[in-house]
Amino acid sequence: MPQHKKELEQITVEELLAKAKKPTQLASPMHKFYEGKVQVMPKCAITSPEDFAVWYTPGVAAPCKEIQANPEKSFELTNRWNYVAVVSDGTRVLGLGDIGPEAAMPVMEGKALLFKYLGGVDAFPICLKTKDPEEIVRVCELIEPTFGGINLEDIEKPKCFYVLEKARERLQIPVWHDDQQGTATVILAGLINAFKIVGKNPKESLITLIGAGAANIRTAYVLIRWGLKPGNIIMVDTKGIVHNARKDVTREEDPWKYELAQITNAEGRTGGMPEAFKDVDAVVAASKPGPDTIKKEWVAAMADDAIVFACANPIPEIWPWEAKEAGARIVATGRSDFPNQVNNSLGFPAIFRGVLDVKAKTVTDDMCIAAAEELAKFAEERGIDEDNILPRMEEWEVYPREAVACALKSIEQGVARVKPTKQELYERAVTIIKNARESLKLLMKEGIISKPPKEEEILGGKG
Repeated sequence: MPQHKKELEQITVEELLAKAKKPTQLASPMHKFYEGKVQVMPKCAITSPEDFAVWYTPGVAAPCKEIQANPEKSFELTNRWNYVAVVSDGTRVLGLGDIGPEAAMPVMEGKALLFKYLGGVDAFPICLKTKDPEEIVRVCELIEPTFGGINLEDIEKPKCFYVLEKARERLQIPVWHDDQQGTATVILAGLINAFKIVGKNPKESLITLIGAGAANIRTAYVLIRWGLKPGNIIMVDTKGIVHNARKDVTREEDPWKYELAQITNAEGRTGGMPEAFKDVDAVVAASKPGPDTIKKEWVAAMADDAIVFACANPIPEIWPWEAKEAGARIVATGRSDFPNQVNNSLGFPAIFRGVLDVKAKTVTDDMCIAAAEELAKFAEERGIDEDNILPRMEEWEVYPREAVACALKSIEQGVARVKPTKQELYERAVTIIKNARESLKLLMKEGIISKPPKEEEILGGKG
């Protein structure tokens, strides 16, 4: 019996829930202590007040005139090249749903923090007091001159598909929706290595996607773009298996799910969750938190050497040990305390690092695939096994490599404004990411960022 399984079986559900609640108990006091998570800091040298004659008036008029003559120079003479807007209307926040733009701010600040620490990207939370998809797209257009990229976040389905599609059409900077493309990128990376371990060809295998929200809809499109046969994908929504005879799946209500209904599920499978598991090689669930959203007997009905990604948080759709007892060979979840965490933070910081470093005009699904393949390659090179199919967040060396893969794909697809060499891109990414991490360490060491209060102080000694 694997050691991790022994350890997990000794943990009760109550203990797991208590562990999951601990960050929530700490979060509000810690947010209040720091009064937020990100700030703006100077990056230019200031030795005396006289320097402001260069950085501000009268000297600043010179770069202004250069940019007026050629707006593209805003990427060279300002920090626009490294600015990303994290845009949300607060309608689909984590597991909280429609909580509004003000309440979404802590999540968007957290996203900005991850952008900086993992990718060296200067990201700004922008929470909008509108739910109108056209207004959201219009805001993105209006703020485009300030930013090098836009990360859409926590926007409800199906509106999120429309906003992403229209913003990508209208803007000349990368627009990305992490709930779609970010999740799809890391899922693909995990599947690539999982299928290597079980010795199957993923492009010839049957894959069931449980949940037809933003994550799995985009995952389906990315898998198809990567080379998986559309007919080998089976999608399941709250009403059962998606197929082309479903009258409730309409072009008007959800054109993206409707399109997938026409091209997936070649065998015309019908029914619900139990039928969707039968004889398939892999299941990717991004649905309702468990446990018992997925039953052991359904996993037992899968093909030999089955792969199960149970990505719901805070509790996966099925406990990992139960999936393994039912016959799954590889199990991944969204949790860091179980093996094989599927974590979006492995994707978006480096992908934006890459597209920003070539001043790209867009970010495509092909760039997501390039990132996924590099993530899988990094893990394979340092060693993969059934409980270790993906890089971990602390393996920071993966981020520059992933950034380079995306940058090179941008150049290949003709959407890069500049074309550095592979070595130049790598050195630049390493320098920027290291700078972000080392700057934080220095600020903490010098006490400019205060030490956090002890957990016992916050939790009243209850830990």
